[in-house]
Amino acid sequence: MSESQRDVMEYEVAIVGGGPAGLACAIRLKQLNPELSVCVLEKAASLGAHSLSGAVMEPGPLDELLPGWRANPPGVCVPATRDEFLFMTRKKRYKLPTPPQMANHGNFIISLGQLVPMLGAEAEKLGVDVFAGFAAAEALFDESGAVKGVRIGDMGVEKNGEPGPNFALGPEIHAKVTLFCEGCRGSTSKQLIKRFKLDAGKSPQTYGLGFKEMWQLPPGRVQPGLIQHTLGWPLDSRTYGGSFLYHLDNDRVYVGFVVGLDYEDPRFKPFEAFQQYKNHPEIKALLLGGEIIAGGARTVIEGGYQSMPTLEMPGAMLVGDAGGTLNTPKIKGIHQAIRCGMLAAAHFVETGTSAGFDRRWRASTGGRELHKVRNIRPGFNRGLWFGLANAGLETLTMGKLPWTLKNHADDKALKSLDYVSPDRAWGERELPPRDRVAFVFFAATTHEESQPVHLHVADTTLCATRCATEFGNPCTNFCPANVYEMIPDGGGGKKLQINASNCVHCKACDIKEPYTDQITWVTPEGGSGPNYQSL
Repeated sequence: MSESQRDVMEYEVAIVGGGPAGLACAIRLKQLNPELSVCVLEKAASLGAHSLSGAVMEPGPLDELLPGWRANPPGVCVPATRDEFLFMTRKKRYKLPTPPQMANHGNFIISLGQLVPMLGAEAEKLGVDVFAGFAAAEALFDESGAVKGVRIGDMGVEKNGEPGPNFALGPEIHAKVTLFCEGCRGSTSKQLIKRFKLDAGKSPQTYGLGFKEMWQLPPGRVQPGLIQHTLGWPLDSRTYGGSFLYHLDNDRVYVGFVVGLDYEDPRFKPFEAFQQYKNHPEIKALLLGGEIIAGGARTVIEGGYQSMPTLEMPGAMLVGDAGGTLNTPKIKGIHQAIRCGMLAAAHFVETGTSAGFDRRWRASTGGRELHKVRNIRPGFNRGLWFGLANAGLETLTMGKLPWTLKNHADDKALKSLDYVSPDRAWGERELPPRDRVAFVFFAATTHEESQPVHLHVADTTLCATRCATEFGNPCTNFCPANVYEMIPDGGGGKKLQINASNCVHCKACDIKEPYTDQITWVTPEGGSGPNYQSL
């Protein structure tokens, strides 16, 4: 089949990404102008399947978007009752004052994987065309260089790149404006940021790698609505991150861990840090005897105000986490994504263009919220204790300090193998999962084995030579799904093996690999990937 046979679908607004930002935008567009033709493209097989967040939600923006949502909430929706902020050592944990940004009175513990289908149903009710299983492969441009839409990835391509028996060309979606709401490290958004130099003059973006599991526990252990966050062990003072425990109803709990991807130690294994945390005496006592229902991993965009790229370009906008709107000190992004999606919709309806959206967002409630806490995350670049002191100062001055700290680029943070790893005092563990392959099972991830590998490694010889010598192949350590392995090559050396079917779409490899553009994550065939609809 030739390119000339590719179908073209025309809309006034095309939205790439069916998460909270994209669906909030679609709903608001139809609320403001029911006559607009709007489509939402989602790479997952169903809405919510790739949506992973902590997830404690500030309800204000959702109340504004859908005032009646509380009468028919998602299946997991537990009002927050009490906060605990704790510092952990190897055997103990100590209560600290809860930072104001982390106070959750009036918020809800929800399942993002269940909220998203609820939003999708509302969008469809309003006349939005919602296409699940449609993965945007690349942006399209008109003669002037403006974005004119996206091309959907072809289906039925064999591993060798040739068309298979079920091959079908992906259609082109053309629109007056295209809104990229792909979430953290969106693959098409990444291309556009580079093409239009949207990150010029900005601080480097920084990310975290987050793990999350749902556990079913024996009766009587859970305190519904209790929200617990920790810092300290099993991380050393140079490594940013911490844990969360969100107590649900029906004897269930969300347990999670986030590690800043600006860590220095090439031998560090984020998955193992998560398992060590769960085997801390205090946490183990809660979980022992329970069972994991579901699990997953996803990167978190942490850079904040100074790392946000310019959110507009000719013919398109970056919306929500695709543009870095998450509030890291609050550990919350859902309310910001919804808020940004609604503002993008209003901007297009009022102006008919993308021009001016970046300025409008930064001046809005959401932009001001990020500016107020802009120095907290980068303060931890100097270690835990400086970071805590700096966070206190930023909070006391309400973000009015006359300076803006910069973030560090994650891919440049790794030290060489000469770096002396800190003594982490990690011990034996007995709680599941035992390894990363077992963890993949709980993510329910699926990929057709016959499709091309969607993790593109530019130079595989570098893996067995320079990377092995300098960093000890860190991809084999930071990947939460055992996608990357160095195996014997049959000649006394080693070679890279990519277990692409394990991939849970976290995109840590696209971020943390230490050589520029050595690993590129591209969208696999639409419908592939994990299923997070209880997370």
